[in-house]
Amino acid sequence: MKIVFLILCLAVALAVVTGLTGTAARAEGHDTVILTVTGLEPPRTFTRADLEAIGVESFETSTIWTDGIQEFSGTPLHAFVAALGLEQGVLNAIAINDYRVEIPVSDAVENGPILAFARNGVSMSLRDNGPLWVVYPYDSNIDYRSEVIYSRSIWQLERIDVVQ
Repeated sequence: MKIVFLILCLAVALAVVTGLTGTAARAEGHDTVILTVTGLEPPRTFTRADLEAIGVESFETSTIWTDGIQEFSGTPLHAFVAALGLEQGVLNAIAINDYRVEIPVSDAVENGPILAFARNGVSMSLRDNGPLWVVYPYDSNIDYRSEVIYSRSIWQLERIDVVQ
């Protein structure tokens, strides 16, 4: 009887651990929608895996919000707008707290901003400004060190409304 009880307890523990592992993966945004794009027909949704399929780039830069040099990894904005078929217009970026900012499609250039989903090799949680943060390589171009660009560096990004 004790052996059956022990096996039953182990099975329950395994189910709980497996469930928690799946929850952690979903929390990181690998298989859940982390970005919705409206203003297009049809509207589109993206998981982290979808964004990674578009492309991933990394760069190191300092920011006015963090201490020291940080490594950011994410989907290049230029590849993202190309995947949407955009050549001009404005991206109205909206954060979870309803902060909104306009990012011109003209900002989407090679070696420019990314939709960052990882900082220093770790997926960004809501607490860490994630799951998405529009990050410019501030240290590589003096033009990226302005109040206008800093205001476009929206974190906790959840939605983009495309205006063409």
